[in-house]
Amino acid sequence: QVQLVESGGGLVQAGASLRLSCAASGRTFSSYALGWFRQAPGKERELVAGISSGGSEHYAESVKGRFTISRDNAKNTIYLQMNSLKPEDTAVYYCARGRFALIYTRASDYDYWGQGTQVTVSS
Repeated sequence: QVQLVESGGGLVQAGASLRLSCAASGRTFSSYALGWFRQAPGKERELVAGISSGGSEHYAESVKGRFTISRDNAKNTIYLQMNSLKPEDTAVYYCARGRFALIYTRASDYDYWGQGTQVTVSS
């Protein structure tokens, strides 16, 4: 069984930065893609950033150049560095482990999820 625990969310003003962390326990971590999703009220859950087992990265167009995903396999931890935050980034952010080594964008391609952490960006 894999458990994922996010931390680092909060309330910030537009233009600020936040760093989210997700610590994993349980079965091997390094062989799978990992992702950060977000879900705003009334909207579908969307992939914000993903990282493959080999370290390739994928970003949603809306966050390219502002967000950076990284992973530390030795610590079983992934990170999401979020810079230049905008009010439209407000959402609950979830980390998830993919079913495969490569990045896929659908939530159904991820089998383990954290509980979520709220990020609120005020204007």
